[in-house]
Amino acid sequence: MRETVIKDLSFSYPGTDKLVLKDINMDVAEGEFVSILGQSGCGKSTLLRLLAGLEKQTSGEILIDGKPFSGPSLSRGVVFQDYGLFPWMTAGENIMLALRQRFPERDKKGLREVAVNMLQSVGLDKGVYNKLPKELSGGMKQRCAIARAFGIDPPILLMDEPFGALDAVTRARLQDMVLELWRKQEPKKTVFFVTHDVDEAILLSTKIFVLGQSPSNVIFSCDIPSDGRPTRETQFDDPKFLNLRNTLIRYINQDVASRIS
Repeated sequence: MRETVIKDLSFSYPGTDKLVLKDINMDVAEGEFVSILGQSGCGKSTLLRLLAGLEKQTSGEILIDGKPFSGPSLSRGVVFQDYGLFPWMTAGENIMLALRQRFPERDKKGLREVAVNMLQSVGLDKGVYNKLPKELSGGMKQRCAIARAFGIDPPILLMDEPFGALDAVTRARLQDMVLELWRKQEPKKTVFFVTHDVDEAILLSTKIFVLGQSPSNVIFSCDIPSDGRPTRETQFDDPKFLNLRNTLIRYINQDVASRIS
């Protein structure tokens, strides 16, 4: 089983002694959907960049399947809030670029079929393949970015507030879409999902970590069993959801208040 373990992880940017993250510890089993919650500026995205290999920790370690890693890898797909699409490439070409890196042995026709299938799996028709990012709405761009990430079939998927810039209706649709993609794949991908939206975290996750203010550490964590996760239709009528929601908000607000005082 591919387990992700974060042990005593601390991080400060080169040239400064100010810690952004301090003594972070997480133990995540394969196939978990993990949300990382916290106020803006608490280091959530920095932690995701460390998991992606885009930054190097100051101390501590990150182990995947018991082994450390160095630098980015196709075994860890990333979806950014700003989509990460090259503006001079069509939606299909953006996906193809990643697929060629992941499956160099496949011919262009085969890769194109995969790209089209991935676009359709996220609710986009074949016509989107030839459109430039500037011709797409924010929701469509993010669907393309998600299609690209799932297309390279990484065992670990890192998502940095991917729906933060979207309107409420589009956001809800994409939340449901990602959850459906994750549920139907076997083995399930391990997902690390950064958000500051408590309701989103509860709706999507099997596990939640709350980070305090910088220098951040884990101030609360909880598991959400699959048979206990609320649906979008029932969440605000579910006492377990409301209790957990209040607990998460309380931890976040208490941490902010303690810093101010």
